[in-house]
Amino acid sequence: MSENSNYYVETPCGPVRGIPGKENGTAVYRGIRYAVADRFEYPKQVTHWGGTYQADSWGNCSYQPRSFYNEADMPEKAFYYNEFRKGEAYTYSEDCLFLNIWTPKEPVNAPVLFYIHGGGFKGGCGHEKHFDGTAYNRQGIIVVTINYRLGPLGFCSLPEIKEKYGHSGNFALYDQLTALKWVRDNIRAFGGDPDKITIMGQSAGAISVQQLCLSPLTAGMFSGAVMCSGGGVGREFGETVKAEETYDFWQQLRKRTGVKNLKEFSAVSPEKLLTEFQQLTKEYKNSMRCCGPVRDGVLLKESGVQLAKAGKQQPVYYLTGSTSEDIIPPIVHKMAKSWSRLQSDKGKKTSYTFFFDRQLPGDDCGAWHSSDLWYEFGTLSNGWRPFTKWDYELSDRMVRYFSNFIKTGNPNGEGLTEWLPMEKGQNKVMRFGNKDNHMGGVSVAKLKHTMMTKTAVGE
Repeated sequence: MSENSNYYVETPCGPVRGIPGKENGTAVYRGIRYAVADRFEYPKQVTHWGGTYQADSWGNCSYQPRSFYNEADMPEKAFYYNEFRKGEAYTYSEDCLFLNIWTPKEPVNAPVLFYIHGGGFKGGCGHEKHFDGTAYNRQGIIVVTINYRLGPLGFCSLPEIKEKYGHSGNFALYDQLTALKWVRDNIRAFGGDPDKITIMGQSAGAISVQQLCLSPLTAGMFSGAVMCSGGGVGREFGETVKAEETYDFWQQLRKRTGVKNLKEFSAVSPEKLLTEFQQLTKEYKNSMRCCGPVRDGVLLKESGVQLAKAGKQQPVYYLTGSTSEDIIPPIVHKMAKSWSRLQSDKGKKTSYTFFFDRQLPGDDCGAWHSSDLWYEFGTLSNGWRPFTKWDYELSDRMVRYFSNFIKTGNPNGEGLTEWLPMEKGQNKVMRFGNKDNHMGGVSVAKLKHTMMTKTAVGE
């Protein structure tokens, strides 16, 4: 392959060689290292490499509980394994700060979708079955997915870390921020526009996007944000605590591994660290608040509720949504709507909300948490389910809506049902359902009934 091919680009870091995409003229650049970091150290952005970077294979995923089990003994929920990962092979390491780029044919100042995966801050990666940039490449959009540190590698918070850096915790969020900076610094080489980046995430990825939108460190770094099943702020779900309030949890984890200081803790084997971490999360009261974003005084300075009330979120276009059998459906739906409405109330940019209740074929789990990803990425053909003609049509519509939003901040476009923004006097959302998509209301009472009578699939 010559250096003049479509798959060879000169970046500020050095030359990169990718591989052909699924469609003529498209390209994929897999496993580009965007940063380096040792355990319990904040990431340092990669700015140069020697020779040509061979971006032809996926990068390592962060160590996570499933890293240390055989397929038959997988402790994670079998549902998600069968849905998104069965038959796939992954490599795991603490050396996991890699990103992937899908480019359309002959891109010039193309808008960029920057995606942060979910998985409860404990699992997942940016190249599972449902992630592929081809559908957005058809719309002239570049897609980026990233890996970042998870579990104790991504969120450990201790006094010694603060003494060293001036703040503690949030390694995962700093990974995400560094990846975003790398994209801004290098995406022109791939034909992208660094000033037209939309950040998007689902579940823990949406919570991550929410925190980046509340951080003073991200001013001017993106033009829009999409949050699926995790956007918005509320006292009952997704709120952050001060880093210091999580010290006891992490000190107990260190004690369980049999070491006394940060240096020794940094040398504990990943398997032992993750095994003890999993057990402690089961035993420690309110452990969830210790295993995610915290207010560290730098990246996050105040609670989300306080920041939103003061209108300190980044002034960008927002698109939020949830599913009918989501995790805590009434709360997640209300938070998504409230966040979009807040933008109007604060005189900020127009924002939009959706509700996905297509009951997926193949079982009776309905529109479970994460089910919308198959449709949003246009990757139905990668799944096992007996998807129908309507499923493919619905996915196509959703990709077009999302593409329009990424390009302009407005999801509306030719041939699509008008999607009205959330604002005073307009309380309906875009509903993606079993037979059509339309603006409509959502019965919170029915969602509460669903939550009580049908256990939502959660990860």
